[in-house]
Amino acid sequence: MNAINPNSSNPSQLMEHQYAIVVPCYNEEKRFAYQEFKTFALAHPEVLLCLVNDGSKDKTLAVLKGIQTESPNNIAVLDMPQNGGKSEAVRQGMLFVHQNYNSKLIGFLDADLATTPEEWLLMAKYKENHPKFGAIVGSRIQRLGAEINRDDNRSLASTVIKKMIKTILKANFQDTQCGAKIFQRNLVPFLFKKQFQTPWLFDVEIFLRLQEKFGKTTLQKGVLEYPLLHWSEIGDSRLKLKDTIKIPVQLLSLYYHYQVKSKPKNIWNHKNQTLVLHHN
Repeated sequence: MNAINPNSSNPSQLMEHQYAIVVPCYNEEKRFAYQEFKTFALAHPEVLLCLVNDGSKDKTLAVLKGIQTESPNNIAVLDMPQNGGKSEAVRQGMLFVHQNYNSKLIGFLDADLATTPEEWLLMAKYKENHPKFGAIVGSRIQRLGAEINRDDNRSLASTVIKKMIKTILKANFQDTQCGAKIFQRNLVPFLFKKQFQTPWLFDVEIFLRLQEKFGKTTLQKGVLEYPLLHWSEIGDSRLKLKDTIKIPVQLLSLYYHYQVKSKPKNIWNHKNQTLVLHHN
């Protein structure tokens, strides 16, 4: 993996960013929202955009290098020579940002901008006003005043999967699979150090890792759902039938690994009422 910095041989010059957004990109040459990301980067120098090329077979890397020259002080490009899937691209990007930048809140966003970086930033600022929570996640809740263009009734399988996720997490999550999530800095090494076991369910696995480390009540006390104002389903993001069939089995595998095989350790910090990562 290579980090591309066209502006300076001294990475420390690019360290100061309060927020950081990791954007996984695979074969985005013709779809990448170049102008939208450029406008956002220029308007928000306090936000680092870490664009991860996930072993693309087209000219995505060249596109990412091009936009980096538009705002080199707050756009970083991480090149993964081999395709590892969205979960691995996000994981590597999160670790890269944590290791090389001092951002206090680090999260990720889909390249298709179903959720805009502007709304991601609103999420981050809302999280700052509620410091007891260790993470904030976007939730695509249909409600008055919100523009959520989402087909929630695509199949019986989707409904079954959602119910399985709620049962496994033992939490009343409205939406675990939204691509916009933000974590306080000290949680990143623990949550993203190890590779994820599944390509489609890494969001669920993140929450299971939180529970494994901090106890079963973690999600209720430490994770905040943020109702998005805007969300648009871009293109055909639905899973193929063969992948949908695999998901229940993968969920059961995750349940066994995190809640049966491993015993959760509750090290909740009651004094600060926030998730605190303790290193052994």
